[in-house]
Amino acid sequence: MRTATRSTGPNHVGETDASLSGRLLRVFGLQKSVKVILESSDQFVVFSLDEQRFALPLPVVERALRMVEITPLPKAPDIVAGVVNVQGRIVPVIDIRKRLSRPAREIALTDQLIIAQTSKRLVALQVDSVGGLIERPKGAVIDAAEIVPGTGYLEGVAKLEDGLVLINDLETFLSLEEEHSLRDALGSATNG
Repeated sequence: MRTATRSTGPNHVGETDASLSGRLLRVFGLQKSVKVILESSDQFVVFSLDEQRFALPLPVVERALRMVEITPLPKAPDIVAGVVNVQGRIVPVIDIRKRLSRPAREIALTDQLIIAQTSKRLVALQVDSVGGLIERPKGAVIDAAEIVPGTGYLEGVAKLEDGLVLINDLETFLSLEEEHSLRDALGSATNG
């Protein structure tokens, strides 16, 4: 396995292919080693809301967890369901259903949280299930703007044999105003 490093984001600067493979094992709880091909493909973590499949680029995903109790966060933006404690870190939970205009539903014990890193903070996305990892050749993901301009939270679309996967742009999930409101709410919660 190569030992060259690559920069993949704030928490993964200088990550080696070996440590990325280790993160794959952590994210999906796999028991055997995973071969990672970085130069010729893009990798995405697939999740579902109802019957629709979505994905996030693998480099932003830290791990997937079973659902835990979400603590409400006073004064947080409407899009934030609350916070969870992930190994001593207080992480805001984004209600992805609200953000993507999906019908609301009660949280189920089978739901999962995807812990992911934006350029500003660690967040948890509340999803129905995590479906695994897909790998697409570089350039095979169609830019969302080519399909429908102004798609907001979508980065692109990946075509699979059994349908489409919508690739989300995590950086656009919180508006500037929501980001400031969340920062203030988290500050009040930790200082008060």
